[in-house]
Amino acid sequence: MLIVQALLFFLQILSWLILIRVIISFFPLQRVEDPWRKLLRMLYEVTEPILGPIRNLLPQNQMGVDFSPLIALFAIMLIRRLLWFLIG
Repeated sequence: MLIVQALLFFLQILSWLILIRVIISFFPLQRVEDPWRKLLRMLYEVTEPILGPIRNLLPQNQMGVDFSPLIALFAIMLIRRLLWFLIG
C-alpha cells in the first residue's frame, strides 16, 4: 500500500513538472540568469526521458506543436486511475 501511495505521489509530481515545462516553453529563455538555468536544466533532465520517446513515436508535426506532453499527461492520468482502482 505504501509503495502504491509513493508511486501515486511520484506520478503527481511528474505531472506538475511536465505542466511547468509546457508553461515555461512559452517564454524566451535566452536571458535567464544562472541559478534559474540550473533549475530549467534539471526540469528538462527529469521530463525528457518521458517526453522524448513519446515525441519520437509521433509523426512529424508541420505546425511546430509538440503533443508529447499532452499524451504523457493523459498516460499518467490513466496509470493513476488504474492504481486507485487497484487499491480502492
